[in-house]
Amino acid sequence: MTPEALKEAVTARALTEGFAAVGVTRPDAIPQAADRLAAFVRDGRHGQMEWMAERMEWRGDPTALWAQARSVIVLAELYTPTHDPLEILSRPDKGAISVYAQNRDYHDVVKKRLKRLGRWLIDAAGGEIKVFVDTAPVMEKPLAQAAGLGWQGKHSNLLSRDLGNWVFLGAIFTTLEMPPDAPGAENCGSCRACLDICPTDAFPAPFQVDARRCISYLTIEHRGPVDLELRARMGNRIYGCDDCLAVCPWNKFAKSAQEVKYAARPDLLAPDLAELAVLDDAGFRARFSGSPIKRIGRDRFVRNVLYAIGNSGLPALRGVAKRLAEDPDPAVADAARWAVSRL
Repeated sequence: MTPEALKEAVTARALTEGFAAVGVTRPDAIPQAADRLAAFVRDGRHGQMEWMAERMEWRGDPTALWAQARSVIVLAELYTPTHDPLEILSRPDKGAISVYAQNRDYHDVVKKRLKRLGRWLIDAAGGEIKVFVDTAPVMEKPLAQAAGLGWQGKHSNLLSRDLGNWVFLGAIFTTLEMPPDAPGAENCGSCRACLDICPTDAFPAPFQVDARRCISYLTIEHRGPVDLELRARMGNRIYGCDDCLAVCPWNKFAKSAQEVKYAARPDLLAPDLAELAVLDDAGFRARFSGSPIKRIGRDRFVRNVLYAIGNSGLPALRGVAKRLAEDPDPAVADAARWAVSRL
């Protein structure tokens, strides 16, 4: 096949596999990424995510990650919710879990789809491939914009006129040559909805994020106690935060998710804080088997639940928190005492 015919075939196959969109770019298409990443790390905005400072030469330059690659196929998979993710925030006895984590771990689902597509590509055209889905030093969002799938919005996430912003991204690096797509153009205009809704002011400026103030970072990546000022702003968000995604006006054009494994589990849609707070390690692992939540462990998760209890304003939950005031984990015990004092 010619490079043009191969790209056409890859696109058709990717859509058949269930991806919502596919684009092609070159490994050297994001020359600005390295400097932006360096500035982000230099300013300390990565917080405790030391892995972002490691292998920066690979993360900022895909050609350094795999010098033999000639094309990068970037694929988008939808997880558009069927409910309003902001509605849960008005129910202080419930825990708000990010839409992406309300069912199966997307890493597993997307990677299996990527591998099937990759095997087909090798069978059809030869060459070599490497597949990535958010687990390697690859900056998928700049690559997705370079591949024409959309643009990085003011909230820094990928945004598309056709898909909205509820998307997972995967990439296939290949030694095969394919013509690249035109990069996506920014279409946020004067809109500030995502910036203004952020409860912790995590956006220093449009198109910039300070992870140290982001609730997704605080509930998932941050180890130990959260600053008092920030924990009081976290509300009942116990794993991730969807505010900036949910408020984006472009979502009115978003297509529906096709993968049933992303549909919210009933027990994760609006779980009781009192029920979650008493989970021991075994109970936590059983409850979140197959979920991305499992990777943060019981202690960090219960810490988050106790912050939500402290923010609930519900005296009936005070006893739940008090029972954890001497928890073996220092951050859990600290969160429990804080919640008790708040109630």
